[in-house]
Amino acid sequence: MKKFMNTAATMVAESLEGFVRAHDRLVVFGSGDKFIRRRNLKPGKVALISGGGAGHEPMHVGFVGAGMLDAACTGHIFCSPTPGQIIAAIEACDGGAGCLLIVKNYDGDVMNFEMAAEMVAARHRVETVFVRDDLDGGGSARSHGARGVAGTLIIEKILGAAAEEGADLDRLKALGDGLYSRVRSMGVALRGVTVPETERQTFVLDAGEIEMGVGIHGEPGRFRAPFANADAILARMSDAIIADLPANGRNAALLFVNGFGGTPVSELYLAYNATRRFAEEIGLTIARSLVGTYVTSLDMAGLSVTIALLDDEELRLWDGPVHTAALNW
Repeated sequence: MKKFMNTAATMVAESLEGFVRAHDRLVVFGSGDKFIRRRNLKPGKVALISGGGAGHEPMHVGFVGAGMLDAACTGHIFCSPTPGQIIAAIEACDGGAGCLLIVKNYDGDVMNFEMAAEMVAARHRVETVFVRDDLDGGGSARSHGARGVAGTLIIEKILGAAAEEGADLDRLKALGDGLYSRVRSMGVALRGVTVPETERQTFVLDAGEIEMGVGIHGEPGRFRAPFANADAILARMSDAIIADLPANGRNAALLFVNGFGGTPVSELYLAYNATRRFAEEIGLTIARSLVGTYVTSLDMAGLSVTIALLDDEELRLWDGPVHTAALNW
């Protein structure tokens, strides 16, 4: 295995230090380097805090900044941050309006964020939005029920804009929960993930196979399928995603094609083009688009497709100003 690193044990800490130094106009380390927060916190605003294991960059640290997250807590590769990290972020970022935790539905993340919220309940008002956008409702060894994957970005962006405008904690909680049934994602992989600690791929495919329904921790997907051309793969994914979305409210959708870390941008745009064509053929209106490598699984060769059905207010919030390392408009 060849990777640009010194040791597997120090890889995450050195990467986070590099991130903060590269974007020091936007972010700083929190106390004890336990988390990364906005350099300039906004008094009186509900603090949005998220996090998860390393290996998904630029999520979540790349989404810290004006119009999105106030802090992100990072664990070891594919491991949840500790309750201590999350508590430190809450203590540092709560400016009096409370904190909203945005948590991907993985068992470790859910357990540690819930534990942190309980431990600070006497001092801070905390609510939680759980992200369950993965199409596979059967869960995996890491989760019960649908996992939180690339759709997390959409929820963090919309809630971040609302918080920046002054929405209170109850409004943000209701807005996040209301998105649950209208954001769906599905991933596909051509190659598994090489984890630095083990120096092994998490799963190995034959030359003529692809893995459908993968998560973002290198875990195998729902099933293996024969390799096919891009149109065939994307048509299968698009059909499954759209079938799982509500039948009403399809007049305005956000289409997000995300790379897992080892997929060229040219292939992502090809996938976007195919998916948009299939969606429009069945009458879905694509009102907003995002294409790029944002929610990764280390070096996995693959991509995910996310479709979110948004109302006019949610589209307005998506369009709202954002200034982070990974999203900026």
